Amino acid sequence: MHLSDAPLLRALRGDRPDRAPVWFMRQAGRSLPEYRELRVGTRMLDACLDPELASEITLQPVRRHRVDAAIFFSDIVVPLRLAGVEVEVEPGRGPVFADPVRSSADVARLIAIDPAGVAEASGSVTEAIARVTEELGTTPMIGFAGAPFTLAAYLVEGGPSKEHLRARAMMHADPDSWHALADWLGRVAGVFLDVQVRAGASAVQLFDSWAGSLSRADYRAFAAPHSRAAVSGVAGRVPIIHFGVGTGPILGDMRLDGVADAVGVDWRTPLDEAARVLGPDVTVQGNIDPALLQAPWRVLEAHVRDVLDRGRAARAHVLNLGHGVTPETDPDVLTRVVALAHSVVHEEGV
Repeated sequence: MHLSDAPLLRALRGDRPDRAPVWFMRQAGRSLPEYRELRVGTRMLDACLDPELASEITLQPVRRHRVDAAIFFSDIVVPLRLAGVEVEVEPGRGPVFADPVRSSADVARLIAIDPAGVAEASGSVTEAIARVTEELGTTPMIGFAGAPFTLAAYLVEGGPSKEHLRARAMMHADPDSWHALADWLGRVAGVFLDVQVRAGASAVQLFDSWAGSLSRADYRAFAAPHSRAAVSGVAGRVPIIHFGVGTGPILGDMRLDGVADAVGVDWRTPLDEAARVLGPDVTVQGNIDPALLQAPWRVLEAHVRDVLDRGRAARAHVLNLGHGVTPETDPDVLTRVVALAHSVVHEEGV
C-alpha cells in the first residue's frame, strides 16, 4: 500500500475505505504510562522541541493502539515560542504568557516580529517529523496548529479562560488591533503548518478550541477569515481538518468556505445531523464522547457503533473523539475502540 492509499487520507479525500480510519486527539500524551515515564523532569514545551522526545511520543500511540494516523506531538503555542514569545505550559493550568497582549501598543510590539522566523527556528520540528515519518511508512502523520482566535484568546487573557471576555471585548472595542493580531497569528500558524507539511505531514488539523464561545456573527467577522488564511498555504497540498469545541451553532462556517476537507464535530452534535448541515462534499470527523471512555465496555461499545452508523450519513467518516483523550483514560480502552471500529467495518461494510 502506498501512503496515498492510507484509509485516513482516502476518507479525507471523500472516499469510503474498507475499514473506518480512527485516531484520537491527544492520543500522544498523558493517558500513556510510557509517555509519563518519558516526560519525567522535562517541561512540556522543552519536550515538544526535543526531536528525540517529540518523535518517540508521537509514535507511542501508533505502536500501542494501531491507530490509522499519528498526530505530531506539539502544542498550539509552540510556534509562538519559536517566534520568540515568552510562554510556558504550566502543569494543571495550560499556556501562560509573561506579557499579555491587551492594548494597541502590545499588538504593535508583537506583530513587529516576522512570522518567517518561525520557519528559521523550526529545525527541531523538521528533525522530529523526519524521524516519525521514517518509522511510520504508509501510516500518515497529521500536523497541526492552533487557530488565530484560540491563540489570541490565550494571548489577550494571558492564560486559560472560561469565557475569554477580554478577547471578545477587544474584537468590538478595538477591531483594528484585533484584526492586526489575528492576521499575524494566522501567518504564524500558516508558517508552522507549512514547516510540518514540508517535513512530511500528510494532512493537517487546525484546532480552534475556543471558537464555541463566539456568536455566529462574531465568528464570521472576527475569526473565520483569519483561520481560512492560516490554512490557505497548505490547501491543495494536503487534506485539511478543522476542529473546534462547542461549534454546533457555527458548524457550517467551520468549512471555511470549502477550504476544509473535513470538519471535526464535538460530542454534542450527532454526526448525521452534522452531515446535513455540512453538506455532501465534506468528510466528518468524530465524535465519541470522551466521558464514555470511563463507562462500562457494553455502554461504550454501543456508543461507538452508533457513532459509526451516524457517520455513514456523510461522504466519509474519520472516527475520533468529540474532544481529546483525558489523562484518566485507560489506554487499553482506546486499543479496544480501534479494534472495534476496524472490525465493524469488516463485518458490516461501509
